[in-house]
Amino acid sequence: MKAKKILAGLALVGAIALTTAGCAGGGSGAGGGGNDKVITVGFAQTGSESGWRSANTESMKEAFSEANGFNLIFNAADNKPEAQIAAVRSFINQGVDAIVLAPIVTDGWDDVLKEAKDANIPVILEDRTVSASEDLYASWVGLDFKKEGETAGTWVADNFGKTPTNLVVLEGTTGSSAATDRATGFDDAIKGTDVKLLDSQTGNFTRAEGKTVMEGFLQKYGSQINLLFAHNDDMGLGALDAIKAAGLKPGTDIKIVTIDAVKDGMTALADGEFNYIVECNPLLGDKVAEVVKKVVAGESVDKSYIVEDQAFDQEQAKAALPDRKY
Repeated sequence: MKAKKILAGLALVGAIALTTAGCAGGGSGAGGGGNDKVITVGFAQTGSESGWRSANTESMKEAFSEANGFNLIFNAADNKPEAQIAAVRSFINQGVDAIVLAPIVTDGWDDVLKEAKDANIPVILEDRTVSASEDLYASWVGLDFKKEGETAGTWVADNFGKTPTNLVVLEGTTGSSAATDRATGFDDAIKGTDVKLLDSQTGNFTRAEGKTVMEGFLQKYGSQINLLFAHNDDMGLGALDAIKAAGLKPGTDIKIVTIDAVKDGMTALADGEFNYIVECNPLLGDKVAEVVKKVVAGESVDKSYIVEDQAFDQEQAKAALPDRKY
């Protein structure tokens, strides 16, 4: 126990020096920093289910680089909650300085987060949230998923709310905060309109499952479908293939609204195959790294940091695409 306290003290002193140097890539890093202590961080990612997730992973790896004073231990759980919990336990056993967690689902985190707290290892949530007590994690950096759903739903209400419109929904991973909150926000925004929900099923945020579920919708409802809301671009892109295979024109015969604004989705919007996209910014790495450095240094941080999103129609997508980073 005494040895662990000594190590924790050394981590604190080293992290204070790193915080003074700042979060961007201007520090001397592990190789040329002299007395700077490298911060070892375990990052438990959901998987690689979408273009958004790939951009998010890249952002995190760039921010938690050796040049920025970090040693990153990365794990992607292939969207299996039990594998992600095992990864967090592994980080605890390795004695990392901090854990960054992008939780696959909201529930089931109480025990392992308490284990991290008992080991004096701070946990910073990234992207999604958990239902566990707030005293079990230091901070959360992410997006306002409910507002994203509200923005998408408001566009639908404004454009179709007074016209009888049949809607199908491709949901994200069941039990994830992104899927739950986007659905809540969207449903709230279309209440009282003439938009009728025909069906809603999970496509697990993947292009392949989005295509499969959309094929089922088309077999069941055919040309009755007027509108698709997909909880992310990748499922919407999978649905494009199914719609085209059914002899229908995406963006015209079936209007499509999605969330994420990754490059493939924005291209579909610019081409008129999508009709509206609400952004979910995946480039969270720099902010998360900044929060980790402060937490490890013993500095106070806010309980949550929300990164602002945008929304795009076709013309806005055309204008944004040339400089799009993801």
